[in-house]
Amino acid sequence: MELTDDTALRAELEAGLRTLGLAPTLADPLLAYLALLVRWNKTYNLTAVRDPREMVVRHLLDSLAMVPHVDGLATLADLGTGPGLPGIPLAIALPGLHVTLVESNGKKARFLREAVRQLKLRNADVAESRIEAVDRPGAFDAITARALATLPDILAVGGHLPKTGGGRLLAMKGVHPVDEIAALPAGWRLDTVTPLKVPGLDAERHLVVVART
Repeated sequence: MELTDDTALRAELEAGLRTLGLAPTLADPLLAYLALLVRWNKTYNLTAVRDPREMVVRHLLDSLAMVPHVDGLATLADLGTGPGLPGIPLAIALPGLHVTLVESNGKKARFLREAVRQLKLRNADVAESRIEAVDRPGAFDAITARALATLPDILAVGGHLPKTGGGRLLAMKGVHPVDEIAALPAGWRLDTVTPLKVPGLDAERHLVVVART
C-alpha cells in the first residue's frame, strides 16, 4: 500500500492538523512529502526516525507547531534543515512565505531539490552551503533552526542572515534553554519563549525568539 493511501496515517495527520488549527486539506501535500522522505531515507539515511507514524508527530506536526509564529513573515532561512525540517512543512502550510533551505550535506541537498521539484514548491529554494558561507546578509525576516546547536552557536554562524531592522531567530528547543539564553552574544536579546503543544508528542517543546537589539 502506498503511504499516501494509508487511511490510519492520514487520519492521524488530519487530527493533528485540526488540533493545531490548520486545514486538513494540507494532509495531501504533507503525505506526499512524507512518502518521498521514507523512500529516500532507505538509501540516503536522511533521518534516524524510520516509522512513518512517528514521522507524522516528530517531523510534520512538530514543525507545523511553529506556523502561528511564522505566519506573516515574507522570508525565512531554515539553517541546517537536514531533510527539510521545519522548512518544507512550513512552506507547504504557508504559500505566502518564501523558505530558503540551507544544508551543506550533498545527499540531503539532493533530496531537498527533488522534494521542492516534485512538490512544486515555488516558495522554496535550496542553498547547498555551510551556514556561515551563505552570502545573503540581512536577506531574511527570520532564521530558524531545529535541533541544530545552542543559541549562541546558531547566531555565530547564521547571525548575518536576518535583516538589521527586526530580524529574528526562531529556535525550536526542547526544555527551556536557560543557560543558552544567558549566553546570548552582544547585539541580541531574548524576545519570547513560548511552550509549544505538539499533538501526539509527550515531550517539552519551546519556541525561543531572539531579536536584534
